[in-house]
Amino acid sequence: MRKLLAALLAVIMLFSMVSIAVAEEPITVTVFRGDPGDQPTEDNRIYKKIEEEFGIKFEIEFLAGDLDETLGTKIAGEDYPDLFDGGNSAEKLINAGALINLLDYISEEKTPNLYNHIKDLLPQLVNENGELFIIPNYGINYHEQIVNACNGPAFFIQKQVLAWDNYPQIKTLDQYFDLIERFVAANPTNANGAKYEGFAILCEGWRHFCLINPVQHLMGQPNEGEVYINRTADENGIYAVETFIDKDYSKAYYAKLNEMFNKGLINPDTFTMTYDQYIAKLSAGTVIGMFDQTWDFGTATAALETAKMYENTYVALPLVYDEAYGFGAISEQYLNGGVPNKDRGFGISVNCEYPERMVALFEALLSDEWQKILQWGEEGIDYTVENGRMLMNAEQYSQRSDATWKMANQALAIWESAPKKQGLQDDGNTWAPSDQPEILQLNMSDYDKAFLAAYGYGKWADFFNAPCELAPWGEAWQIDKTPIQDDYDKFNLIQDQQLPKIIMSADAAEFDANWAAFVAEITPYCDIYAEYMQNEVTKLVELATK
Repeated sequence: MRKLLAALLAVIMLFSMVSIAVAEEPITVTVFRGDPGDQPTEDNRIYKKIEEEFGIKFEIEFLAGDLDETLGTKIAGEDYPDLFDGGNSAEKLINAGALINLLDYISEEKTPNLYNHIKDLLPQLVNENGELFIIPNYGINYHEQIVNACNGPAFFIQKQVLAWDNYPQIKTLDQYFDLIERFVAANPTNANGAKYEGFAILCEGWRHFCLINPVQHLMGQPNEGEVYINRTADENGIYAVETFIDKDYSKAYYAKLNEMFNKGLINPDTFTMTYDQYIAKLSAGTVIGMFDQTWDFGTATAALETAKMYENTYVALPLVYDEAYGFGAISEQYLNGGVPNKDRGFGISVNCEYPERMVALFEALLSDEWQKILQWGEEGIDYTVENGRMLMNAEQYSQRSDATWKMANQALAIWESAPKKQGLQDDGNTWAPSDQPEILQLNMSDYDKAFLAAYGYGKWADFFNAPCELAPWGEAWQIDKTPIQDDYDKFNLIQDQQLPKIIMSADAAEFDANWAAFVAEITPYCDIYAEYMQNEVTKLVELATK
């Protein structure tokens, strides 16, 4: 018996040693990112550090073309990379069974970093079966949410336009377009003779939120996607949900865009331009204003800052309807409480041969040591520490806006889609360098310092009201629409097809006719969508208040 036990122990030890050896063998991990991007350089120093410590190299594929078509092709052929970021259509991957349930691999004992990262949020992150396929890549704050700027939706305008008009307070939709109209009339071209475009509207693919979403914000709501939710519950505890696109308060916005189009401030090609074309226009400094989300045009901002075209970078403004529109006095509420980016980021595919190793990688990258490397860089090279404070000089901070430098010195493709820490470190430093007060002030361009000083502000968030408390349902755009996918697709298709036509109406009579036809066509799908979202919001509220 002793000999048998000894033999079994020897076998177990042998398999353990083999397992450890295999786990340490170098591997190449295939990655898909559901956004366009640039390949890192072969000698990227952060990826080299990851390879040296974990034996992992990455083969990264960035989105080229339409996201839904690309994902559809991959799903049909079960062509799944190891790490799969489906962007804003990640639900397609989840419903196709392309991703593993991460909770089979996460525990307080084995993966304390990941476990503690999500444990308090699990009720709102898991599906009805208690499964979690993607750990949010953004929106999980440590200690507190830091808001120095608007990183989400807003109306944007070039800083030079506000400076040209002696730094006015622009609070309403009409004030905004009046300023753009006056500026373009006085300055039809830039110093190089390139014609200014008054207002651009990105409509491509899932980014059509630039066309569709503004109305909810003009009515004083944070980002709920395509619905308006009364943030005061009725006597039964129900928060009323409705679609807004078919309502009169939407008609008012598109009537304003129609007016601007007929004045030549909106180009017809704005409705057909690709995302790359849009970014190129913004990077050239010829677009005066747009509705978007800050993160969506970060590459254009970086290009403008690299070229020192600070006057052409954008200020986010929280616009609402003027009282003359008849919707009452509206207080803006663009900034919301911390919102975990549910079902957005990396999932591990069912084709991955080493899911445990991928989970172990995320566990390690979520350590304080690696979060500093991924977010700040290497001490002594990318930042210094003085009296416990992490600092960057002007050169160190400015190079972070240089696209070429980033491709060689940051692991952006992995960091952007991986779980990350936001807010404050335990010692009071911020996780994001851009949130560090010393860096925010000391490394701001002289132009931006003077610009904020002209308003008497210390940070870009001072243009906004403080964030509101996050609603019990989170933000409604996160709700999975796949149970009504066909109707939801039709709901979106009608908007994509008809709203540009409405905006380009030749006169008021044609606008009214086009609007009436649009409402008649979309109303059945609005009814289906509103009913579904009402039920889902109600379920989320019940879950959150148990």
